[in-house]
Amino acid sequence: MYPGALVFDFDGLIIDTEVVHHRTVDETFRAHGVELDYALWQSFIGRIDHPHWTVLLEEQLGRPVDRAALVDERQQRYRSEVEMLPILDGVLELIDEARAAAVPMAVASSSSADWVVPHLHRLELFDRFVAVCTGDEVAAGKPSPDVYLLAVERLGVPAADSIAIEDSPTGCRAARTAGIAVVAVPSTITIGLDFDVADVVVTSATELDLAVLGRLLGRLREV
Repeated sequence: MYPGALVFDFDGLIIDTEVVHHRTVDETFRAHGVELDYALWQSFIGRIDHPHWTVLLEEQLGRPVDRAALVDERQQRYRSEVEMLPILDGVLELIDEARAAAVPMAVASSSSADWVVPHLHRLELFDRFVAVCTGDEVAAGKPSPDVYLLAVERLGVPAADSIAIEDSPTGCRAARTAGIAVVAVPSTITIGLDFDVADVVVTSATELDLAVLGRLLGRLREV
């Protein structure tokens, strides 16, 4: 038995944008003589309802900064690095296997379409997904289930027959709340966080294939 559908997160799961995001922001903090709270940053992963990093920097410094200039400078460094990122290990193989088996797939990301879609085109993945659902299409971002509910609606597959693949506890909670089984593949940034909400945690997508995911759904239905 194979899953009825697969739903992939994007940042930190398909490409490791999260580690670049953290590093480039941390570099800006250090240039100002302060440090970015790593645990606090980890708690932001997968969410959009958190303070912008420039607000945190001003709080650390106790004075205002030129937010627009800092954002522009950091963004240039970030984008130049992200443009070089490859697909993470095991992800392309799983996508190709699902496509060959006619298992429909979607992306469910907290990021905006103008971020996710160009990268999917760059990676030559966009046409492999039936739906690409993003945070700017829903009323509430993760951990709200909205983007996952939109994904399974567009896929036309019941949530109970689908599996989400996520790199953050926040994303895992969103998928579970939507009634979707969830496999966690912690990223460089989210390793060590509490993934108790996930049905399964693996170290890499190389551990996943349709047979493994099908057996997971079968076990969950027996519970």
